[in-house]
Amino acid sequence: MNKATDVNTRTRKKRPPVTGDLVGVRIQAEMATKLDNWRRQQDDLPNRPEAIRRLVEIGLKVKK
Repeated sequence: MNKATDVNTRTRKKRPPVTGDLVGVRIQAEMATKLDNWRRQQDDLPNRPEAIRRLVEIGLKVKK
């Protein structure tokens, strides 16, 4: 009889050394579509949380 093999062969992403505050947000379908369209325009296709972090940084840098 063969030994069972590990089906999950993907490597897990390492957590950052310092954790921040968890902020949960709900977005409507229309905004999710806009967010996903923006993500697809980026060179490295960030996941949704990373895309939101980047957009917040961009928004905070804009002069009033």
